[in-house]
Amino acid sequence: MKLNKKENLRRRHWRVRRKVRGSAERPRVSIRKSLKHFYVVVIDDSPDSGSRTLATFTTASKDTKGKHMANQAGGAALGKQVGEELKNRGIETVVFDRGGYRYHGCVKAIADAMREAGVVF
Repeated sequence: MKLNKKENLRRRHWRVRRKVRGSAERPRVSIRKSLKHFYVVVIDDSPDSGSRTLATFTTASKDTKGKHMANQAGGAALGKQVGEELKNRGIETVVFDRGGYRYHGCVKAIADAMREAGVVF
């Protein structure tokens, strides 16, 4: 049975998710890409919290309306914003969930910008 791109992405994501778990001390940072924007979600996967979302970030905000932000520059800007906000909330270390995407290009730009802001993973 031949799979399409969406099904392949879903399978890769669940392969990554079997190994990556967040906790209250080290929440999971999950990446989602669309054709125009990036979405970053910070999640506490501990059983007592029931996978509680701690924060969400996106390039699809009012100031970027109509702009194509799904590039390395947009990813770096979003990663910097995420890193600074996590530091302000007192979260020093996280677990990085690449969401089935290759750790390359835009996903790497987000991760590098978060590291530059002082988040460890």
